[in-house]
Amino acid sequence: MMVEVRERRVVAGNCEVHCLEAGPPGGQDIVLLHGMKFKARTWQELGTLEVLAGAGKHALALDLPGFGASPACAAAAGEVLADFLTQMRLTKPVLIGPSMGGRVALEFCLDHADRVGALVLVGAVGVQENRERLSAVTVPALIIWGGADTVSPLANGRLLHEKIAGSSFFVIDGAPHPCYLDQPVIWHRELVSFLEKT
Repeated sequence: MMVEVRERRVVAGNCEVHCLEAGPPGGQDIVLLHGMKFKARTWQELGTLEVLAGAGKHALALDLPGFGASPACAAAAGEVLADFLTQMRLTKPVLIGPSMGGRVALEFCLDHADRVGALVLVGAVGVQENRERLSAVTVPALIIWGGADTVSPLANGRLLHEKIAGSSFFVIDGAPHPCYLDQPVIWHRELVSFLEKT
């Protein structure tokens, strides 16, 4: 099944941001962020947009300012994300954030708890910096980590799981920091399984 992926440009937080959109607009809204070395297109190449659209979800992969096809901009990532959700009329989307995107998603959820429906953190960075606030996350959360992550140690994933009540924690054995790229079949299985429950 070929899934149509649409390209869009939105002005958010006085920044022009690029995003890829797939799946039915009436479906559960999902916003995918990216890591430092990746971009929105990574989710298309990996097949995640296709998997989500195929599951009836409305998925948007966002290029943060200065990454992918979004020009650099002075606004903070959280500010851009807040305005992006407003512009796209997304109410309580699921935020998916690997690595750097995980930090953006986590801090956004902590600062705007009423605007997030669920959280998926994959090898997130910035965990220790936010450790005092982690228990304030009350939305459903899936935490996925590579067992061989040398960038954000597995201990960070365990800390998130311990502090976020009711969270699910899944370790992909032997996988490096971008564990979703290393083991896409496992990643998609765990992601879809989590979304079906939220």
